[in-house]
Amino acid sequence: MKSYNFCAGPATLPFEVYQEASQAVIDYNQSGLSILEISHRSDDFIQILEDSKNRVLQLMQLDANLYSVLFLQGGATMEFYRLSQNFLFPASKAAYINTGVWSQKAIDAAKFSGSVIEIASSKNENYRYIPSDFDIYESYNYLHITSNNTIYGTQYQSFPDVDVPIVADMSSDIFSRSIDYSQFAMIYAGVQKNLSPAGMSLIVIEKQFLDRFSNILPPIIDYKQHIKNESMLNTPPVFPIYVSNLTMQWIQKQGGISKIEAKNNEKAKILYDEIDRNPLFFGHAEIKDRSKMNALFYLKNEEMSSIFEKLCQEASIKNLKGHRTSGGYRASMYNALDVEAVKILVEIMQSIEKYHG
Repeated sequence: MKSYNFCAGPATLPFEVYQEASQAVIDYNQSGLSILEISHRSDDFIQILEDSKNRVLQLMQLDANLYSVLFLQGGATMEFYRLSQNFLFPASKAAYINTGVWSQKAIDAAKFSGSVIEIASSKNENYRYIPSDFDIYESYNYLHITSNNTIYGTQYQSFPDVDVPIVADMSSDIFSRSIDYSQFAMIYAGVQKNLSPAGMSLIVIEKQFLDRFSNILPPIIDYKQHIKNESMLNTPPVFPIYVSNLTMQWIQKQGGISKIEAKNNEKAKILYDEIDRNPLFFGHAEIKDRSKMNALFYLKNEEMSSIFEKLCQEASIKNLKGHRTSGGYRASMYNALDVEAVKILVEIMQSIEKYHG
């Protein structure tokens, strides 16, 4: 039986990406070598790397003369610290909006670099909304936001209109919807939701923003050194870069981000409509701030959880449990998840109402 993976990450990727990547693990491009063993200095990999950077800029509709693209080991947690080391100093300030666990972790990491001002937070209501009532009166090096919050199921539907460079953690909704990427000075994302296996960050930085700062840093922390060395200051994560490239090709074959967004909107509507209609369930996030990627919801009667989970197991629905800090159930509907999976989940919710409600 086919399994339906609602995991918040690592997440499901397109089946054709699995097929092509699995063949490349055996023999990449008829070279007689696995993609896992080719040299990162080889012509084959240099072509993969350059093509991957170009596809990022194509999908974001950004000018290569104005933005730099990096693929670096680690994940968003690494970038929490690295970005603050590059753009925040002891005598300066950065503004952060706190919308959940990952925002808080970014705040805590940045405090090692300089003064961090939490200008808005939704902690007072268990992170069920995106704060919009705030003003910026001081001079900040940047404003940091988390575009989508996997644990609490909230997402920015529009972005702050401020006179401060915006840095966005887009780990869980990168390439999932059409937005104006040029409004950000820096975008970074752990790739294990919508792009590739875990172990890498995608980073896109506006060159003008980067040039404003001249902190002396160890090379491994310094974005300028990574750019100078073409993402190869140390041995790059060859396989995640390769899979990211395959995934971006898949997005383009689907018709681009606008087509992906339409599919994501369809999935989210199907599930949220059922959560709102079904008297046995309720959602966590405010309707206006609901995430299209991660829907957090609960059973009103927790005694029915064993029945619900048994039905999900029988239907081969995997990884629906909520995060340990939020509980409940979390349906992560990333780009590669089929609409079919959401419809099957909804059928189970309806059957519980019919036979056990």
